[in-house]
Amino acid sequence: MSNLSYEEAMAKVNSRLRFGMKAGFERIRSLLSELGNPHEKLKFVHVGGTNGKGSTATLIASALREASCKTGLYTSPFVLDFRERFMINGEMISKPRLIEEIEAVSAAIESLNAEDEQITEFEFITALALHWFASEGCDIVVLEVGLGGRLDTTNIIPAPEVTVITSISLDHTDILGGTLEEIAAEKAGIIKGRDVVLYPIQAPPAADVIKQACREKHAELIIPDVGNIKLLSSSIAGTEFTYNGETLKTSFLGEHQVYNAVTAYTALQCLKKHFDIPEGAIKKGFKKAFIPARMEIISEVPLVILDGGHNPGAAEALRKTAEAFLTGKKLIGIIGMMADKDSREYFGNLRGVFNTIITVDVSNMRAMPAKELAGIASGYCGDVRCAATYEAAINEAEAMFDGTSALIVTGSLYLASEIRELLYGRFKNATNHVL
Repeated sequence: MSNLSYEEAMAKVNSRLRFGMKAGFERIRSLLSELGNPHEKLKFVHVGGTNGKGSTATLIASALREASCKTGLYTSPFVLDFRERFMINGEMISKPRLIEEIEAVSAAIESLNAEDEQITEFEFITALALHWFASEGCDIVVLEVGLGGRLDTTNIIPAPEVTVITSISLDHTDILGGTLEEIAAEKAGIIKGRDVVLYPIQAPPAADVIKQACREKHAELIIPDVGNIKLLSSSIAGTEFTYNGETLKTSFLGEHQVYNAVTAYTALQCLKKHFDIPEGAIKKGFKKAFIPARMEIISEVPLVILDGGHNPGAAEALRKTAEAFLTGKKLIGIIGMMADKDSREYFGNLRGVFNTIITVDVSNMRAMPAKELAGIASGYCGDVRCAATYEAAINEAEAMFDGTSALIVTGSLYLASEIRELLYGRFKNATNHVL
């Protein structure tokens, strides 16, 4: 029984933030060795890309779970609870077990005399996840890349059963490079041979880089054929479509989510070489898959949507969703963003979508001040306001509601995490309330 409280254990993790991000695998390799090399005892699906990693990973994990595979899922960032980052068969790690794992990793660091090692937060929690998944005997782990790919800590794993690369766009350009080719090269760094599934809609420069990497690594590249997609029905509540003659349904919204789904479906077909995955399990898994704050419908009347999308690609996806499902609605946006995001291109992709934008301060040291964000947004929307608090923003939005109104809260997963409970408290008639 641990003497640490949950808060004390989390403080051990958070203290690692001061070490920032550091390239290289020496530290994580040493740490995992001290923990018994858990990553060498596991099988993986490795999911990289810019947008859609979380959705695609969640769909794959949900289907594997329905196929009776003991499935670990490692994602980032979390929305409501830190423990969301570590799941087995859809269940978060328990608080007592998380404390045990934090102590185990902390002890391993101490035994390394790791004062000079300066293990980062992401290295710490990745080692924790791998150790937990191995100790619980997972059949397979769906592992989402944290940042980039080539130098990402998750790339310590051996060759996965299948590598998945989702939509590639400009993001974290200060770290990954300023062109699509440079960013794609970083994403391609997770390719280690075997099967590689690529999201089907890619800018040619990015696709060319992935194709070349597959040739060099002797990997088989599989790209879903969008010509085999037939849309059956689409609404704000979800999408039903056929792909290669199979009928699939997902609650994830937007055209891009159909492409994420066929990417996940194709990865699962590859996994059939190694696992028994009935088509029925895929269908059931896709239908059950859910992520908070990913075009999440908080309420149907009035329509309130929470979306953690935070970069230009996500803004483009939001615009397409609005054009497809929200025509004729008076759209009000509550938006907060991090200062390191391309807010100008983000708002440029949303030009004409919102009737009113209300900017807010997000409680994060990386956040852009609401007034500064409002100044940028005003170049793309005729009615931009600034609210002092989340509650004030919701009140102001609600005061504008009429029979045609819809509220979309977006711009940051940090914002989504902080405001979600407030939204549910105000608008209680949601169809997928999971709090």
